[in-house]
Amino acid sequence: MASSSSYKLMCSIPGHEMDIRGITAAVFPEGALVSVSRDRTGRVWVPNSGPDKGFTEMHCMSGHSNFVSCVCTVAPSEAYPRGLIATGGNDNNICVFTLDQPQPLFTLEGHKNTVCSLSSGRFGTLLSGSWDTTAKVWLSEKCIMTLQGHTAAVWAVVILSEQGLMLSGSADKTIKLWKAGRCEKTFTGHEDCVRGLAVISSTEFFSCSNDASIRRWLVTGECVQVYYSHTNYIYSLAVFPNSQDFVSTGEDRTVRIWRKGECSQTIRLPAQSVWCCCILPNGDIAVGASDGIIRVFTEAEDRMASAQDLQAFEDELSKATIDPKTGDLGDINMEDLPGREHLNEPGNRDGQTRLIKDGQKVEAYQWSVSDDRWMKIGDVVGGSNQQTSKSVMYEGKEYDYVFSIDVNEGGPSMKLPYNMSEDPWLTAHNFLQKNDLSPLFLDQVANFIIENTKGHVVGPAQPAVGDPFTGGARYIPGSSDDRSAFGADPFTGSGRYIPGSGPVPDAHGGVADPFTGGGAYSSAALRQMTTNIYFPKTDGVTFEQANTSQIITKLRELNGGAPTEHKLSEEFLESLEQLLLSVCGLNSSEPPPTIQQINLLWKASHWPEDIVFPVLDIMRLAVRHPQVNQSLCGEAEGVQLCNHLLNLMRPEGRPANQMLALRILCNCFSGRHGRALLMAQREMVLSRSAELSTVCNKNIHIALATLVLNYAGCLHSQPDLEAKAQCLSVASRALETVKDKEAVFRLLVALGTTVASDQTAQDLARSLGVSSQISKYSSVSDPSKVGDCCQLVLKELQ
Repeated sequence: MASSSSYKLMCSIPGHEMDIRGITAAVFPEGALVSVSRDRTGRVWVPNSGPDKGFTEMHCMSGHSNFVSCVCTVAPSEAYPRGLIATGGNDNNICVFTLDQPQPLFTLEGHKNTVCSLSSGRFGTLLSGSWDTTAKVWLSEKCIMTLQGHTAAVWAVVILSEQGLMLSGSADKTIKLWKAGRCEKTFTGHEDCVRGLAVISSTEFFSCSNDASIRRWLVTGECVQVYYSHTNYIYSLAVFPNSQDFVSTGEDRTVRIWRKGECSQTIRLPAQSVWCCCILPNGDIAVGASDGIIRVFTEAEDRMASAQDLQAFEDELSKATIDPKTGDLGDINMEDLPGREHLNEPGNRDGQTRLIKDGQKVEAYQWSVSDDRWMKIGDVVGGSNQQTSKSVMYEGKEYDYVFSIDVNEGGPSMKLPYNMSEDPWLTAHNFLQKNDLSPLFLDQVANFIIENTKGHVVGPAQPAVGDPFTGGARYIPGSSDDRSAFGADPFTGSGRYIPGSGPVPDAHGGVADPFTGGGAYSSAALRQMTTNIYFPKTDGVTFEQANTSQIITKLRELNGGAPTEHKLSEEFLESLEQLLLSVCGLNSSEPPPTIQQINLLWKASHWPEDIVFPVLDIMRLAVRHPQVNQSLCGEAEGVQLCNHLLNLMRPEGRPANQMLALRILCNCFSGRHGRALLMAQREMVLSRSAELSTVCNKNIHIALATLVLNYAGCLHSQPDLEAKAQCLSVASRALETVKDKEAVFRLLVALGTTVASDQTAQDLARSLGVSSQISKYSSVSDPSKVGDCCQLVLKELQ
């Protein structure tokens, strides 16, 4: 399909000494671009004024100790009105630069292998992908989230929308959609490494792969179109603004321009690997290649290179040598090729390749629709690709090659097995890791593989060569319905017992508010108040209600039917009863809890899971007592307590135990030792708790929301952004499934407490799309506190 206009060379920009691995439009100055290279530098190029159509280097950045692999720009802010430039490298680091100095403003450390992809979002959010199989989210010089789930290098990352959606593409052939730190969906379809991603809109994106295909996806999971034209690995994509037209580059030496779903133009370069591309604000296309040269192409006639420069570019291209083993041209049989007269016939489409025999030479030509002629793109060398080699056995497997690598002079050589179907760079990377060798040898080993397998296809011909770079009737704990002992408990077959059966706040009633003890808030009252009565809430919220007589009755009833090995003695039972009465303060004559009673409670909490719930209810109440809190939550004992409760909270566990374990954790916040324990175990506790948001049980949801709220309260005055990020993530995840209005209210208070008076946390919440997620609650009037609190949170995030 021919387009109405064609791109032609505007200029070539030399300057880098090695492959250009990343390129992007600059924020400042206008019309500038940024490139990064394996020469360990990043450079800012500004367009020349006047008749000279080229670019001039304005700024050179250095800070990486190894190759620079990727680049992105960070939007301007009050602190940095000209924006920032972020680069990722083979030294595992991300360097962030201003335009004022060549050294990094700061360096982000955390990845354990090459950082190969970067994407920036609003509010300073940065997303990175790495060979260490993870993606990381950064804000204010800190890693706030690690996205784990891929099983191989994460080659491509992109921030999809302002709602906090992020994408990652991997060598494991999948793409993953992330929201608030968790994987929402995995896209499958590519047959090889996913190398690039590009956003079309908040609901659509493109991906490209080593399988030589480009796919268009909906975020809902459907692949709606597959594009074929490239003949080898595809490395990068760039989408034209407000369009589904795009540009792609790859290992077949080409830049391809796609319009209305078809490849409308193919531009070949005199370099094997066209690593990267970007679209400049004026519509020009900038590409970086393995020859270290940036080339800019334009469809504006007044910006095109002179006829002399265009001819020089064509001459350079015609002198290139093309090895058929690259997969670009397929197998060649000299006897079957036509002569030069074949060029008298016009081509069928732009970019069509035709081979002709000229004496003993084979020449490659490409059809140009815009010029209406065949353009020579190089001389073909090598001939037939049917050369073969015998397989070699190594450690019980067959390989095409087994090399001996001498790392230390005089020491034993190391064996490096390799198959032609493998990526030489990933093979080299795995070899270095296996033998505990420095990653600085990566280039040396990979190039050794490439040089020693050049021109060979072992066994059946592969579709592409090695990548030259990297290759109710139930028990409802805490319900506020009828608590009579009528009917059998379906969990035990015994009399009905409802732990925590005091007045739990209801979504619809005018019951006492758990935070103030007063009546439900009203919108009128809120409008009259000059201060925010909801958050920040820094004192812990606990579960205080208890019916001690029912707990004791149930405990004795279950003990009577317990297996012999678990039956408690009368003395044991009396000790637990005394402890319960003591911590509930119902009998002033009761002495404080003793160490022996606390030890017995801990022992009883390991009863069989189908009968342990009354013991857990006692622990819920007991842990509020300072002495019990100190004893159970101390340094050594506290870890055991956490592990035990987390085991009870596993997703396949019993709902009663899950809810009571969550309530115990909430009540631990009432004491200094409990708070210290739970802050130290935060990551593990919140991660396990978040899994319970999908359990359909309102009392579990209220307990989960309360736990998140208590964490938010403890973190309110602390600068721990990673911890706040986890709170925001868990609250965000819970709000997607929680329906109970009291649970929703507490999650909103947790969000408000996390972001209140903290600009960085507010930026993080915005980047995660919190505002759009909670806006649906702003009009809730039953109870009014949900809508009122939501409006206040949204105000914080404006």
